[in-house]
Amino acid sequence: MEPSKIVVRYQNGKILKGYTKNFFPNKPMFHINPVGASGSDHPVEVMVAELKAVFYVRDFAGNAEHVERKQLAPEEPPQGRLMEVACLDGEVIVGTTTGYDPKRLGFFLFPIDTSSNNVRIFMVASAVVTARFL
Repeated sequence: MEPSKIVVRYQNGKILKGYTKNFFPNKPMFHINPVGASGSDHPVEVMVAELKAVFYVRDFAGNAEHVERKQLAPEEPPQGRLMEVACLDGEVIVGTTTGYDPKRLGFFLFPIDTSSNNVRIFMVASAVVTARFL
């Protein structure tokens, strides 16, 4: 399995960037090999319940000046159900989902802004204030 490039954001604001091979949406824990760690370093154990989200990214630098689009363009059909998610830290993320269930540990959200650095996001349910379909 190819490692996934991720950024994990904890509910306390801490951020950890690295690679994972064992994240599964129904498991309470996974491991991340932090960026810059040597191959001999041990992976960091991450408890999903402590997180806001797991961001699958194109690159670790991102673009702090990018303003993410929050609406679909008229010619873009949604891939799944369009949803707006408000997080405990005040961030609002708009994307599409095919597997939202508030009783689960979390759910995947695909940003509608295709120029976003985020390819997909695993939103942790305990960090979500509101989730509504648009």
